[in-house]
Amino acid sequence: MNDAPAAAGTPGGWQSPDPPPAPPRRGLTGRLAGGLRLAWRLPVMALVVFGGLALLLALRLVERPLCGLRRPVTPFITQGVCCVVLAVLGLRLRARGQPMRGRGAMVANHVGWVDIFVLNALQRVYFVAKSEVAGWPGIGWLARATGTVFINRNARDARLQKEIFEARLRAGHHLCFFPEGTSTDGLRVLPFKPTLFAAFFTAGLADILHVQPVSLVYTAPPGADPRHYGWWGEMAFFPHLLATAAAPGGGAVQVIFHPPVTPAQAGDRKALARACEAAVRAPFPPPSR
Repeated sequence: MNDAPAAAGTPGGWQSPDPPPAPPRRGLTGRLAGGLRLAWRLPVMALVVFGGLALLLALRLVERPLCGLRRPVTPFITQGVCCVVLAVLGLRLRARGQPMRGRGAMVANHVGWVDIFVLNALQRVYFVAKSEVAGWPGIGWLARATGTVFINRNARDARLQKEIFEARLRAGHHLCFFPEGTSTDGLRVLPFKPTLFAAFFTAGLADILHVQPVSLVYTAPPGADPRHYGWWGEMAFFPHLLATAAAPGGGAVQVIFHPPVTPAQAGDRKALARACEAAVRAPFPPPSR
């Protein structure tokens, strides 16, 4: 599975034609203000994230034996944590359209780790990530606890991946993956890779599932580089986290929920991938030549 999507919230291999954003030049007052924002935002975010995780794991001890794959309670904890983190970062959340309520999955353009908080804040979803992420310190633990679906890149495991997706979808989970296969600077949408769309054509699922395209359109804080929230290529996580947490408020993300599409309507995985890509790309300006 060589074109499996990048892990949720992890940078991929895409390289921008322009260098990454440089740190903003600030005077003494600006640097002090940024330091003060870091001093309170990082501890609050850590307390909210890990406190929420502890509560989720405790409730999961009861929820799992009673409900199995279904998670009727713990996703609300994840959703609440994500809403608080976005508020702490000063990132305004704007939604257009309605998240689907029926069975199925969401597919979205991928800008960076902030996407995870944005999408979870508006819809209780389970992300699809590369299997390597499960072993990453800290991040892997968080991903497993919140029900992330891990996939292998090996083509020999394609049948197993479909079976895993089918089980989760039949359990009523809303899966979310990023068909670009990598993250970007947030100013563009890359071509969608059709591999994982095949899971929606499993016998018995094509007529009852929906796939909802979702566009994430970020607006940087005043004075910041337009690519402020983008996290791609070889950009390190911790410096990007610090830059995001130190930035002044005023940033925003518009989440556009497009009408869901059924696999049966699309006909095959490639057509479904093209239809979703066209919908997600629609709010973005055409690429400059």
